[in-house]
Amino acid sequence: MKLSLQQFIVKNFWKKFLVVAAAIFLMGFSLSFLIEAAWGTDPCSFMNINISNKIGWTLGNWQFTLNLVMLIFTIACNPRLIGAGTLLNMVLIGYTADFFTWLWKNSGFHDIITNPKFFYVRIFTFIIAIIFFVISAAVYMNSEMGLSPYDAAIKIISQKISKIPYFIIRIAYDLLAVGIGLAAGKLAANGVQGSMLGSTIMAFAIGPAITTVGKFMKKHISIFKESQ
Repeated sequence: MKLSLQQFIVKNFWKKFLVVAAAIFLMGFSLSFLIEAAWGTDPCSFMNINISNKIGWTLGNWQFTLNLVMLIFTIACNPRLIGAGTLLNMVLIGYTADFFTWLWKNSGFHDIITNPKFFYVRIFTFIIAIIFFVISAAVYMNSEMGLSPYDAAIKIISQKISKIPYFIIRIAYDLLAVGIGLAAGKLAANGVQGSMLGSTIMAFAIGPAITTVGKFMKKHISIFKESQ
């Protein structure tokens, strides 16, 4: 299999592109709230936040660099998994989260969410952010516009060991990312960033959510019905 320009231009490209761009932007936006709540993020972000903290990089810069490395693996193993959504994911999530995290710190929202007097704001923010992140991640992954290198690696592994359900492989892979993030945090001078709580919740929730949302999209959203 070879990488070709044709695989980037799918049917209903612009409609799907807008859906994917919105979903990926929402992932970065939701991630910034999860970072502020400090109760954990999705497994991939938990890993990247702690590694970037350890090496002194911004989340966006480290995540983009790691994605470039993993992109080589994806091209070598299954380039058909790459599309316009791949490039959007590589750039948008980390830098969107960086921007809004900066904005929350400079607008006063960071002081509110970390104030014990407004504990209910932290709980509400965490719950809503997790819901929106998981749903938007499921929408982007079921759009068939390409996967991020992180998600593509899971797909490649799943194709190699097809007897094991995808969601089980996804959970195991995400838990490994949580473990790597925890190890990186333990090595950092200022400790682990965030909590394993949200990351563990998402490790178990993302796989089933991807399957459920995918079925809904292919059944009820016209631009995705052709993929059946």
